[in-house]
Amino acid sequence: MLTLGNISVLMLLATAAAWLWHAHGLREKALARVKQHCARLELELLDDNVAFKRLAWVADAQGHKRLARVYGFEFTVTGEQRHPGTITQFGAHSAQIELAPYPFEIKPPQPTAEVIRLDEWRQSHQKWKQ
Repeated sequence: MLTLGNISVLMLLATAAAWLWHAHGLREKALARVKQHCARLELELLDDNVAFKRLAWVADAQGHKRLARVYGFEFTVTGEQRHPGTITQFGAHSAQIELAPYPFEIKPPQPTAEVIRLDEWRQSHQKWKQ
């Protein structure tokens, strides 16, 4: 027979399981957002993973303090060095992604391989001189 104490323990266990399931879904959303951000910046996300670091009171865009989950991850530019990063989430919404300073190279613009024939260029530009 179920007593009130047994029902309370079962409810507590069910609540904990639901909270863990929800937290796992939020972690997956954070991972997808970090993958998208790294791809846009041409960085490589190491270990294909984000790790829960802490719950913290963080100011949102309006300046109000809200409870947020902070996840950590590592990325690389060259494949030799690991650089840390964090993503802050208010529930299912990503607030910010912070990356540690990392080296990057500025790529010069690619030269065009268009061949211009001088006689054609002269003919097309002579009509502008007249």
